[in-house]
Amino acid sequence: MRKVLVCGAAFAATCISAVAVPTGAGAATPEPVPTPSDSVTATPTPTLPELPDLPVEPGEPGEPEVPGTPTPTPSDSMSPAEGSATPSPQQPTAPAPGATGGTGATTGSGSVVSAQGLMVTPKPPRTAHYAYGPNARQRIDAYWRPAPAAKAAKKPVKPAKPTKPAKPEERRTAATPKPGTSAAPGTQDARGAQGAPAAPQAKPRPAILMLHGGYWLEGDKGGWKYFARRLTNQGFAVFAANYRLTQSAQWPAQRNDTMAALDFIKKHAKKWNVDPNRIVIIGSSAGGMLATQAGTVGEGAQRVRGVVALSPVNTPYLAYQDGVKPTARPGQRKLKKAVVDLVHCVPQPAAAACWKRVEDANSAAHASAGDAPMLLMHSAGDFVPVTHSTGLASALRGVGVPVTVRTVPGAMHGSQLLNDENVYPEILSWVKARTR
Repeated sequence: MRKVLVCGAAFAATCISAVAVPTGAGAATPEPVPTPSDSVTATPTPTLPELPDLPVEPGEPGEPEVPGTPTPTPSDSMSPAEGSATPSPQQPTAPAPGATGGTGATTGSGSVVSAQGLMVTPKPPRTAHYAYGPNARQRIDAYWRPAPAAKAAKKPVKPAKPTKPAKPEERRTAATPKPGTSAAPGTQDARGAQGAPAAPQAKPRPAILMLHGGYWLEGDKGGWKYFARRLTNQGFAVFAANYRLTQSAQWPAQRNDTMAALDFIKKHAKKWNVDPNRIVIIGSSAGGMLATQAGTVGEGAQRVRGVVALSPVNTPYLAYQDGVKPTARPGQRKLKKAVVDLVHCVPQPAAAACWKRVEDANSAAHASAGDAPMLLMHSAGDFVPVTHSTGLASALRGVGVPVTVRTVPGAMHGSQLLNDENVYPEILSWVKARTR
């Protein structure tokens, strides 16, 4: 007996999704097809109609679009991960003799053994690179999508009122308007300017500024590329900034660069159709500390709508102390040295000038009622422990600023936290709630 699964044209897409298995996924083994019996007359196999090809938007040459969460390589480095590569579509099995249809292969016994599916990736956003200062490190990347033209509201058309014939000396054509008046819609005045009303503008969108990690001595804004593209699909304009590193500039140069990057976005907000009053800052590790500084120094809430920090080093002196311990991990020992490089001195209470810079780099020291709300995240085994954020949270809550502190299972650090399936949705929900 030959049993044949026949799919109609309207049900073909469902058949494809049922048998196509993404690369890397654990696919269930298909159930065995019953052995044909000789006692039943075989039914002719009808030809299935061809499905039209789905539109596939081209991406940037050599740069695969990654719709999923970036997958950084685990390390003690504080720089964000580049992201994972796009899985390759499963290659279809060549049709056996007697196969029919364009969506799968059929064996001589009529069993469907493979099918081909298409992966549609979104078109990459527009990107541009800018200098927000004279130093080579004072550079910023912008990711945004063109704003759709806003539709003009339709107004009911009123019937024209009858008018009296004008006197000959008062008659003027639309092409020769009275001096000092505008031309009729759809015509040009004497200066050649179009008299038609301007098209309505789209509503300005919220923006996100992202700061990389790297112990304040390494790292690059390019590590945020795939995460930035993902956020543009959610309606944000996204910016990733570099800042001066400790090899060439001591604290507070890094914080000054963060403020300058924010000012640059606000000054040129119209270029990307950004609302300068709806900006959130996201930072990882050393960049997370810079993000919390932007949200606490002065009136942080006037500067940004909120702060998201992944493994932020909010208390550099605490990091220095952890790095001195005999049980310190490699990342903690490296961070201890990085703190010394940041403030250009060994943080000791007896050294007044040094201690002043150490205290200034402590985000909790700047807590006030005008600070920005924050979402602070660490992993349970993070070498930058959650105590860096619980201390800041206590100071902010003491002055009435809302703060959420999350601890994620595992030993991930910085942007590696995005590997947790619950982290990205929580960040997205939190940011959207504060940029409405």
